[in-house]
Amino acid sequence: MIGRRILVIDDDAAMRDSLAFLLDVNGFYVATYETATAFLNDVASGPVDCIVSDIRMPGMSGLELVSKVKANRVNCPVVLITGHGDVSLAVEAMKAGAVDFIEKPFVEEVLLRAINSALEARPTKPADDAAKLLAEARLADLSSRERDVLQGLLAGKINKVIAHDLGISPRTVEVYRANLMAKTNVRSMSELMRIAITAGL
Repeated sequence: MIGRRILVIDDDAAMRDSLAFLLDVNGFYVATYETATAFLNDVASGPVDCIVSDIRMPGMSGLELVSKVKANRVNCPVVLITGHGDVSLAVEAMKAGAVDFIEKPFVEEVLLRAINSALEARPTKPADDAAKLLAEARLADLSSRERDVLQGLLAGKINKVIAHDLGISPRTVEVYRANLMAKTNVRSMSELMRIAITAGL
């Protein structure tokens, strides 16, 4: 991965510097921007291999940035980070086209793994049909009730609302959520959302 160019966009100067240092010592070329608008104004500055952006920023948000990058046909994965993570935001980020969604505070290894996964997926990205089949296979062992809970999560509903809709207790919803994570062998809710979206749920 040596020499890949990563752009960091975050309105928090300390966070920007911290991320730039982390990526620099791991062999990446790094450019930093305070806002998404500043990056877009400078998008012709050279090739970009991956963007790491905060979600909540003044002016254009990270979600809007993902949409803009896709609209401009910039073939570059975007990893979103946030200090206000929730499931509905993760779903929105994935549907917009972000490759990962990471909540602050995070351990450095989580971000590096997300970036490396995004970079590795680019040259040999499987066809959409193959990705869909792989995602469906990971969801194949779910019970119908687990699928119901997953549909609720995809709709951005909180546990209490899912419980009410399904006529079960919020505690039971928590159990189903734990089952979903275990059966699909995912480490984060954003990873589960990405699989579900890829599978076409």
